[in-house]
Amino acid sequence: MTYQSPISPGYSWYEATAGERPDYPALDGDRTCDVAIIGGGFTGLSAATYLAQAGVNVVLIEQAKFGDGASGRNGGQMGTGQRAWAEEQEEELGLERAKALFAIAEDAKRNMHDFAAEHGIDIGYRPGQLSVIHKKRYRDDYRRHAAVMAEKFDYPHISYMDREETAQRVGSSFFHGGIRDTGTGHIHPMKLVIGTAKAAAAAGAQIFENSKATGLKQANGKATVTTERGTITADRVLLAVNAYGNGGLEPVSAAHVMPIRSFIGATVPLPADLDAKVIPGGESIDDSRFVVRYFRKYGDGRLLFGGREAYTADNPREISTHIRKQIAEIYPELADIGIDHAWGGSVGITMPRTPFVREVMPGVTAAGGFSGHGVMLSHFTGRLYAEAVTGKTDRLQYYRDLKVPAFPGGRTFRKPMLTLALTWFAMLDRI
Repeated sequence: MTYQSPISPGYSWYEATAGERPDYPALDGDRTCDVAIIGGGFTGLSAATYLAQAGVNVVLIEQAKFGDGASGRNGGQMGTGQRAWAEEQEEELGLERAKALFAIAEDAKRNMHDFAAEHGIDIGYRPGQLSVIHKKRYRDDYRRHAAVMAEKFDYPHISYMDREETAQRVGSSFFHGGIRDTGTGHIHPMKLVIGTAKAAAAAGAQIFENSKATGLKQANGKATVTTERGTITADRVLLAVNAYGNGGLEPVSAAHVMPIRSFIGATVPLPADLDAKVIPGGESIDDSRFVVRYFRKYGDGRLLFGGREAYTADNPREISTHIRKQIAEIYPELADIGIDHAWGGSVGITMPRTPFVREVMPGVTAAGGFSGHGVMLSHFTGRLYAEAVTGKTDRLQYYRDLKVPAFPGGRTFRKPMLTLALTWFAMLDRI
């Protein structure tokens, strides 16, 4: 019987192709440890691995199975830098801090490859990413961005593409230009989740699935995490639930990190003639929309296409209908292509689209809000947290120092206001 995640709709192509997906026990009984981690995605599992390797006693709990959240179901694109372009961060934060944040992102790239090699994880890496322009007026911005990255940030791997080159590399004349980044790539995210969980367990971390946190309290220098079948008492807690909420555990991160749904469809393998035409270089692609669309050819020659505008989708048939329409805009010849996997999940975003890392109560750190740019950043944030705890370095401070305001509207109106805003921006994307 095909497993269906209780927290995310659809059965993903990643699940179908990841190989063995081990089961881990549920927490049963009480534990005492140095660090408790709530959330078994990239951030939590990475932190658990590095902490355990450093001799820290770690207990991690996940409400469903590892990979059921965004870490195992995302678009797989690594990207470059932070979610905002480096020159945008320079304008807001100054060149020194912008360069430091960019350096962290480059370290995150290297670390992902090193981590996979060290632990024997086949992450299915493929090189190259295209960021393409859906409106003519953005062309100068993209051209300048390529120049700025080489001149100010010592990153020569981005080149500007005119419309003709973009059409050849995408296999469609839909876009007006773009940039090509040869210094990054894309991966099979579920394989990274599975491999990181194995690495955490091998390092000595106690990791548990199907163990939802129902309470979090801090008193007398200790934090207590409760579940239905046991408690964890710890000196520190990492709250790494990101878009999947904290169940009312504490209000601060819930006010700053908002979940939005994103959906992906995997087509059947493309016919040979179209396989040769569509993204012949094998890069991943994201577009210039505020409500971004992202796609790539992967696996056995199938197109994996993601988008946001299926606001009401809650089953694979609805997801497929919306995704097929978006595919047909770019590739009319694929208007009737079969989609044999369709799935959704939640992405954690913040108002400024920068990560939210903050001590939300004494000894309790929340990390999330990677805003669709978390494939490498969230995994690396787990390492940064472990380094801060063990006293090696505190590069995590760069994220703590970012000014991330709460979403307006309070608990009652925050989500409806966000939905209205996204609908508005989606409309502007079409104009």
